[in-house]
Amino acid sequence: MVKTFLKARWENLIMANYNIDADILMPFLPQGVELDLYDGKAYVSLVGFIFKHCRIFNIPIPLMGTFEEINLRFYVRRKVGDTYRRGVVFINETVPYKPVAWLANQLYKEHYIAIPTKHHIVLDNSIKSIQYEWKVGTSWNHIKVNATMDSREMDRGSLEEFIFEHYYGYTKISENVSQEYKINHPRWMVNDVTEKSVECDFSGMYGIPFSHLSNKKPDSIIIAEGSDISVDWKRQPF
Repeated sequence: MVKTFLKARWENLIMANYNIDADILMPFLPQGVELDLYDGKAYVSLVGFIFKHCRIFNIPIPLMGTFEEINLRFYVRRKVGDTYRRGVVFINETVPYKPVAWLANQLYKEHYIAIPTKHHIVLDNSIKSIQYEWKVGTSWNHIKVNATMDSREMDRGSLEEFIFEHYYGYTKISENVSQEYKINHPRWMVNDVTEKSVECDFSGMYGIPFSHLSNKKPDSIIIAEGSDISVDWKRQPF
């Protein structure tokens, strides 16, 4: 039986998706996986969401169980036998608490940093307004949307389905060693975005290779309601 490392609830996930030159991603690609493309294009996603009720090995984290996470990720796949496992690679993950960042980096060899973050969520009968903010240097960056309250199934074969339907995490341990872990959650419902805004210092947050995205409009912005999730403790080097 696979042991569970993390249990939590991820809510109100905003994904700002950018088509990007695949060559930019190659230095970040773990050994043994390949880029997963949609209609022949590579994508990165700037992601904001609420991380709630966080438990490590089923133990609550005192005073730090609920917080914002901001991350930049791209999409990969790994062939295992006759099938592909579809997953994500994180360029960077941002949380407001240093102990959370330290623990994730130690146990999962990810790329967490701790900087100030905040959020603002307003729900009414017809519209949900969601905003995530994070501080880079002296400036606050943000991603925000207005969306319909009514949720719907993702369209089969759509970009939104491609973005959300990746259930493995891959980490580049070294040039010759990679690590795989499983993320468990149901297929998410989505809401239709009616208004959107992104202000991000991509260079300051993620480095020079991504600096051009600061002046580029996202190719799409989508939002999912989220769900309870779990992350397996079993980590498989390859």
